[in-house]
Amino acid sequence: MPADISLARLHRIIQVAFTWDDSHLHVFQTPYCEFGIADAELGHRAEAPVTLEQVAPTVRSTIRYTYDFGDDWEHDVVVEKVLDRDSTVSYPRCTAGRRAAPPEDCGGIWGYADLAQALTDPTHPDHEDMLEWLGLSDAADFDPAEFDAQTVTQALSELR
Repeated sequence: MPADISLARLHRIIQVAFTWDDSHLHVFQTPYCEFGIADAELGHRAEAPVTLEQVAPTVRSTIRYTYDFGDDWEHDVVVEKVLDRDSTVSYPRCTAGRRAAPPEDCGGIWGYADLAQALTDPTHPDHEDMLEWLGLSDAADFDPAEFDAQTVTQALSELR
């Protein structure tokens, strides 16, 4: 993604990449302060005027993105490489990844582990409830190991 992307836009990109619906609070924790939807009580400053290159300017710079303060999905955003912008490439795009995104409101890392376990075991007492909650007719339709960068890039293309 371009270095001059705002943190507000980066938030939206992460939401789309994870197929989340932006129904919870979030915050970017940076070396300078915390940015999100401005909230003096939480100590969050407005994210919209701040760019990624301002808070993570060099290779190996890291900021933390936390989404859903109940589930506490924490993501380290690391600058792995700084490249010149390629005018033949559409941004943002996904170049790689691992594993399926956890569903919104599944209870954080522990809830996601429980969900995956319930789905893989047809005798689990929550198996049918989890299928219904996810809108699936067959547990084989949810593969926690699946990831497709092209599918994510296609979803991100709708943001352009």
